[in-house]
Amino acid sequence: MTRSKVLITGGAGFLGINLLRFLRTKGYALASYDLAPLDAPDLQSDVEAIRGDVRDATLVERSLAGVDVVVHAAAALPLYSAQDIHTTDVGGTRAVLEAARRRGVARVVHISSTAVYGIVDHAPAREDDPLRGVGPYGAAKVEAEALCGRFRAEGMTLSILRPATFVGPERLGVFDLLFDWALDGRNFPVLGGGEHRHQFLHVEDVCRAIEVCITGSDTAVSETFNVGAKDFGTLKSDFQAVLDEAGFGRRIVALPAAPAIAALRILGAVGLSPLYPWVYENFDRDVAVAVDRIEESLGFAPAHSNVDALLANFRWYRDHRTEFASKSGISHRVPWKQGALRVARRFF
Repeated sequence: MTRSKVLITGGAGFLGINLLRFLRTKGYALASYDLAPLDAPDLQSDVEAIRGDVRDATLVERSLAGVDVVVHAAAALPLYSAQDIHTTDVGGTRAVLEAARRRGVARVVHISSTAVYGIVDHAPAREDDPLRGVGPYGAAKVEAEALCGRFRAEGMTLSILRPATFVGPERLGVFDLLFDWALDGRNFPVLGGGEHRHQFLHVEDVCRAIEVCITGSDTAVSETFNVGAKDFGTLKSDFQAVLDEAGFGRRIVALPAAPAIAALRILGAVGLSPLYPWVYENFDRDVAVAVDRIEESLGFAPAHSNVDALLANFRWYRDHRTEFASKSGISHRVPWKQGALRVARRFF
């Protein structure tokens, strides 16, 4: 599928920006479809930027003219309203799949999330495990996958990728907390002893996994795949690498899990926490997914460790901090409001 045209929904987001840059190096013709402007000057001459809502079925179909592959990464993230999450993550997925079928698009790569596994009771989670998405976002991701499964059963070549939480250059969101505190010379709290293992993923590895779904055989790629780092440690060890890089001699501080989670539930209920339940409810347990299926079926293996990904993200953050110091929002490309945690930081 050399020189195929790839359209990325959510192309102006964190994953979209990184994926556009990655696929450009591979020679693809590229288009971005997003409500937000494609604010990456280095991509302006190489990418067809289409402004539109993924819920607009007519515009989505129009944007797919001449497209060979759709990477469907557009989503309303957990801090959006429940209505926006459902209409975007489920309704938008339906609009994309129906338009792709009508346009005869060769294949679709749907970006899901390990959030579909919910509050985990074992690790690693496998692709055939029960799906128990927590909250509007997790539930919508499960429902969107069911839609994809139906279109796949009807003959569409369709990959579903469930990436672990991915980080790297231009990722902000919840990771702004760690990086901001590190650069201010603060210790950083983790729930429990910090000894639970949490798998992350470098955004470059997400991009590589997407490309193998673009280039692999129809039979091999039309499946559901977990993607996550193979080399990862505990929250304590991996987050400590960021504090060490910051150079202030600060440490990870363990907080008792049960009272901390109870406090975050209360703060979340009154809108004073930047964290959502799937994040903090999983802090005091091992969180990882098995990656043998994508290795065996598509020959893909992640190239980066948790620490590689976190440090790449932190170094980018350190170099660009002044550019977004006064910004906040609910996407991964802006810092999230720290809420009550901004007050708590003075104690660390």
